[in-house]
Amino acid sequence: MIEELFAHRVRNSLRNIPSPRQKLTFRQLHIYYESKGLMLNDVFEQTLDLLTDDGRYNYVAFLLADENNVSIKVAKYSGTDRIDLISNNEYGFCSLLKATDLVIDKLNTENNVSTQKTEKFRIDTPMWDKLAVREAVINAIVHNDYTTEVPPKFEIFADRLEITSYGTIPMGMSVDEFFSGVSIPRNKELMRVFRDVEMVESLGSGMPIILRKYNRESYEFMTHFIRLTFKIIDDNVTKNVTKNVTKNDIKIRRDTIVNLIKVDDKITVSSIAKQLNVTRRTILRELAEMRHIVQHVGPTRGGHWEFL
Repeated sequence: MIEELFAHRVRNSLRNIPSPRQKLTFRQLHIYYESKGLMLNDVFEQTLDLLTDDGRYNYVAFLLADENNVSIKVAKYSGTDRIDLISNNEYGFCSLLKATDLVIDKLNTENNVSTQKTEKFRIDTPMWDKLAVREAVINAIVHNDYTTEVPPKFEIFADRLEITSYGTIPMGMSVDEFFSGVSIPRNKELMRVFRDVEMVESLGSGMPIILRKYNRESYEFMTHFIRLTFKIIDDNVTKNVTKNVTKNDIKIRRDTIVNLIKVDDKITVSSIAKQLNVTRRTILRELAEMRHIVQHVGPTRGGHWEFL
């Protein structure tokens, strides 16, 4: 218990962890500050606490640098489980500010709107509340525990959006305090930068925005993770939108399969699955539906594909 307390309070603070790279550049950080009319001077590394006590770049600097090895994934599945993966986009290897914007833009693109026309006006219903999701994305990224190098992840299912971040409720905070908007920043240096560039308005402002649209049951507190689930607002919207999105994605996937076979008529199912970042079972199902277009001739190993 003493070791764990010490690790969370002192040793494993991002400020005290040296960056795995010491040749860092911060052009993207400068751009974000300049866009808000702020200029970073020659000592911004000290001002923003980007250095360890011995003058080396720390892990905060690594996360905010133009290049790093932190990858934030946005995965999309065709159903309600993690079996049939449609796409797996990576946003990262850049400043955490830019990665955050890329994730938000991707989720906004996926946030399909269903339109219902009445006699007097039209009702537009998105799959999830845009503002609440934006706050949840920023919270997950800013408050994630990066000491174990586990980034947050974002997963889109047919009936919901899941946001999972590493690290449970901060030490010294109760569940009620968590939901009341009381803020104990896990990464205060990151929080300061995000607040400077106006990606967050004030400490604790995100929770009231989320709870205005979604209840406490949307949160799941695990031993090492916090997961927030945004259920798609309307069941009818879910069915219609999922059907349209899946149909388009399946067409793209099948076209890609055809192109891969054209390039290499001896390509294996496993290789196709790997290049499309889906399961082998998914490719077998697609090929079964495409049997009027292409078929495999000969043994599983050593055969080839022929177009009909």
